[in-house]
Amino acid sequence: MSWRVVVVSSNAKVDYKMDYLVVRTVENTTKIHLSEIGVLILESTSISLTAYLLCELMHRKIKVIICDNTRNPCAELVPTHGSHDSSAKIRQQLEWTNGTKQEVWTEIVKEKLRKQRNHLCFRGLKQAELLTQYIEQIQLNDSTNREGHAAKVYFNALFGLEFTRTVDCPINAALNYGYSMILSVINREISGSGYLNQLGIFHQNTYNPYNLGCDFLEPLRPLVDFMVCDGNFTEFNKTEKHILLHLFQEEVKISGKKQVLLYAIRLYCKSLFRALQSGDLSEIEWIEYEW
Repeated sequence: MSWRVVVVSSNAKVDYKMDYLVVRTVENTTKIHLSEIGVLILESTSISLTAYLLCELMHRKIKVIICDNTRNPCAELVPTHGSHDSSAKIRQQLEWTNGTKQEVWTEIVKEKLRKQRNHLCFRGLKQAELLTQYIEQIQLNDSTNREGHAAKVYFNALFGLEFTRTVDCPINAALNYGYSMILSVINREISGSGYLNQLGIFHQNTYNPYNLGCDFLEPLRPLVDFMVCDGNFTEFNKTEKHILLHLFQEEVKISGKKQVLLYAIRLYCKSLFRALQSGDLSEIEWIEYEW
């Protein structure tokens, strides 16, 4: 099982040798077996790597995230053929009914709000009661936008009444970074399972190549919120980013079993595919985490 998140953050040459990722710097050479790697993050623009290595990483479905000169994610590598039966999977995806997609999206929104409410309860914040009301009011496909109303209440409760998700500040930088990291892992699972990420069940932005990933991400956002709230970041630089990367090694529960988040995301995505294919909402396996 791939479980490592490997971050290369300085001037280095990265290549492939005998099933190992080899990182060569001026000081030393580090080798990591590819079977252990789930995500590779290239955090510096001073890194060079071989095309052969990239082919091996894609063949083994290892997510590669590339950062810009500010060390923020700017791109990710996605294999053109994620699965041997991708043609069949895409045909299945096109046949998912609107009714099933709306029902699954409704459950996703409910689960997101439940986790937001539980987070507020953990912090002892009374606004949790209002989120409970919103959960009870959710209609099919969240047609009354309880998710949007809950978001304002939730973030204001956590970070203050003056806080908005559009302001440029360390908190939003941390939230966006954490969300983008988890989204990248979800994107890997979607591509690796043979489905088209562009075709979401709710998100339908013409210019977003990750609509389906954005759908699946929603119930996992509160885990990032929790770490950012705990971190009390007054700035957001390399140290804070590495703190957030520990997310992937957090122990969570899915189907009653303990797993690291990186592997739990794989099981979660597969359960959503089963629900969308069968129309059976009981197929969905939610990721549970202790606050």
